[in-house]
Amino acid sequence: MKLSLKNPVFLLMVVLGVLWGGEVCYGQLSPGQTAPVFSLKDLKGQTHDLSQMKERPMVILYFFDVDSRPSQEGLLSLNQLAKQYKEANLTVWAITLSSQERAAKFSVSAGLVFAILPDLTNVSNLYHGRVILPTVCLIGPGLKVLDYFQGGGKTTEMMLVRLAERQLQQKQTRVAKAISAEVVKRNPKNLKAKTVRGYAALKEENLKEAEEEFKDLAQKGMEGEVLGKEGLAAVHVKKGEAEKALQLAKEVEQKAPQRGYVHVIKGDLLYAQDKKKEAEAEYQAAIRKEDVEPYQDALRYNQMGRYYANLGQYSRARDFYDRAITVDPYYIEGTTNKGITYEKEGKWDKALETYRQSLSLDKSDTFAAILAKKAQEMLEIQRDAERKKRIDQLVKDLAARYRMQKETAPKIEDTWTSPPMVISFVDFQEKGGLAERDGFSTVLMTQLADHLNSSGRVRVVERVLIDRLLEELNLGSSELANPETALKLGKILAAKLMGTGSLYYLPQGTLLSLRLIDTETSAIPQVTTRQLGMQAALEKELFQLNREILKTVILKYPLRGYLVRVTGDQVIVNLGAKQGVVSGTKFDVLEEAEPIKYKGKALQTSPKAVAQVEVVRVEPDLCFARVLKQEKALQPDSKVQEKIEETALR
Repeated sequence: MKLSLKNPVFLLMVVLGVLWGGEVCYGQLSPGQTAPVFSLKDLKGQTHDLSQMKERPMVILYFFDVDSRPSQEGLLSLNQLAKQYKEANLTVWAITLSSQERAAKFSVSAGLVFAILPDLTNVSNLYHGRVILPTVCLIGPGLKVLDYFQGGGKTTEMMLVRLAERQLQQKQTRVAKAISAEVVKRNPKNLKAKTVRGYAALKEENLKEAEEEFKDLAQKGMEGEVLGKEGLAAVHVKKGEAEKALQLAKEVEQKAPQRGYVHVIKGDLLYAQDKKKEAEAEYQAAIRKEDVEPYQDALRYNQMGRYYANLGQYSRARDFYDRAITVDPYYIEGTTNKGITYEKEGKWDKALETYRQSLSLDKSDTFAAILAKKAQEMLEIQRDAERKKRIDQLVKDLAARYRMQKETAPKIEDTWTSPPMVISFVDFQEKGGLAERDGFSTVLMTQLADHLNSSGRVRVVERVLIDRLLEELNLGSSELANPETALKLGKILAAKLMGTGSLYYLPQGTLLSLRLIDTETSAIPQVTTRQLGMQAALEKELFQLNREILKTVILKYPLRGYLVRVTGDQVIVNLGAKQGVVSGTKFDVLEEAEPIKYKGKALQTSPKAVAQVEVVRVEPDLCFARVLKQEKALQPDSKVQEKIEETALR
């Protein structure tokens, strides 16, 4: 039954509501409260238990009447979206008091991909979904109520817009745009839906599409002008056009003094200009303002938290991160940022717990996964007394050598044979704006280390050892920016190459500057500058960076050794897995050429390759190879050098 003021029963309820309480209230659930749990069976007899859905990002409970088209309207829209955008993984439970026979008939005719749950246990009463239909409840992580709607028509439109906003919070930009487009198609005057489309394009870094959307929006009256110019300010920030962004932000502030997001924009721009106190004032202003879009709400608290975390005020920072997570349960950035504040205080158990909460929101989040791995490792060290004791002693020894400027590596007679290639990374100096996510340097170095270690060609000094050593020596990012400091660290760690550089946070992305320094010669074999974009592409970009480092190592530091034994067409080389030899590695066998005498001087020429061998088996300290070709008989103690093949560098 669709209620209206023409319905006598409904009219009586209105009158009684006024007499009893001064306002009409049929009962509803409030955002933030825990949703009542229940268990119902669908038309196939399969049980659906809400208590088992705590880890789901979202569950949509849709209470409806199968005989009422207005009651069905929103459900049919959701059904169409689920068919088109399977990546959205929408979980919708369609609950009805209608008979199972009518429900089954409707399910077939509508082609529903969702389960219909006949309500045989009065679940509708728990959600006040009996009198006004449809009643829709959006439930988030931990079974917390996100949003609650009652009624069709305009209310269904509001529900779809809010669902689009929630999808944007979850970074499901394609789905957010699709829902918004559906709303705009039905009602071209729905400015909130158009705004969602603009910010979805912005999150995808499709600046042209976002700019066009916001320009069109700015022509739609007073509200549209405010929303459009606010969005355009964000676009100009991404384009690196700070002055244009600030001008638009000021215009929005004049026309709509209660808008909060423009103050975040201004705060970020001021922070990037090193005007940190002015930035703090803007972040504070953003928090005081009442008018902000749901998908921007958490950002203002997060930036305030980031500001205080950079000052070392970790407890205060956590208060703001908690507020960010409260207003947006999908805001994984605030959750990992909170974990890092625990790291800085040495509370690794709390840090790990927080990172695991982040992973429950998004198991594919690179930041959360890497930070959780590091926290787990630190906890294991703390629990392993013997390992902790060994690390503590090693750190003290290394610190003492650093202060005395003594190297750990002893002088060796054999200068030809390649030692194991050891690389050490020190913290990247962080500059520029206030990044939304903390911990980028840690994530970058950890991921690079994993890629490089897995190659077998290089070994990266353990991050925990570096962290402990820097803590013991009280070296901060400013000291590490000094190449001489980096070189001294590399030498005492017996690292051939030292990786250092900076991360410059720009609105359009993070600019990475990486230098590899040879700790023996002070030469710089590699300088890399690249812009790192969205997290979705971060894995690919770091993998490519790993390939570039390996290419530098292979080209600049080819493996060198000696023939230990020669037996027919088989040879043994004094290089093994420790130096990075793998099956298939090829070596040239070298013969020293006679020097050329000129004006009383002996001019040394490059050695000549007289044979080529290919590795067929590798042990830790040596390898076995077969002779591919040779010009003369091979002798033990002949020098070998890795043959670089172009295909290996691609």
